[in-house]
Amino acid sequence: MTGFEQIYRDYFQPVYRYIRRLSGDELLAEEITSETFFKALKAAGKFRGEGEMQAWLFRIARNCYFTHRKKARRQEPARPETLVRLAGAEESPEEQLARREDAARVRRLADGLPEPYREVLQLRIFGELSYKQIGELFGKTENWACVTGCRARKMLRERWEAEEA
Repeated sequence: MTGFEQIYRDYFQPVYRYIRRLSGDELLAEEITSETFFKALKAAGKFRGEGEMQAWLFRIARNCYFTHRKKARRQEPARPETLVRLAGAEESPEEQLARREDAARVRRLADGLPEPYREVLQLRIFGELSYKQIGELFGKTENWACVTGCRARKMLRERWEAEEA
């Protein structure tokens, strides 16, 4: 197995999950993930090892996704069902409905956050990246990513509370 095959095996799922959460579209996520690894293979000699491989791949994926959005000149509608895994059998239908409604609300509120707060929140929650990796992705410090993430959560909480008032 080549080194790149191992990288593909190790990072395919995290990159796919990140793009899936970002786009809300399984097919688009597969397409962007494939494009990400194709571009990474072409640019493998440019990876200087100054950061983590995962952050480098996420940066490529992010750029591919936003390039795709620009070309499409439209934004995919939010799909709140991607935010919640189906509840277990122990939940009543009413509880399952409440969970889906809350998830839809969180997704809608998060989608309304300004950049970079929305993306930092998505990378942290859905991409499961550390603040250090998020900082590298944006070309910023770990502290910047942490502060931005905290501010994003605060904005989300304030919007939630404002809707309840």
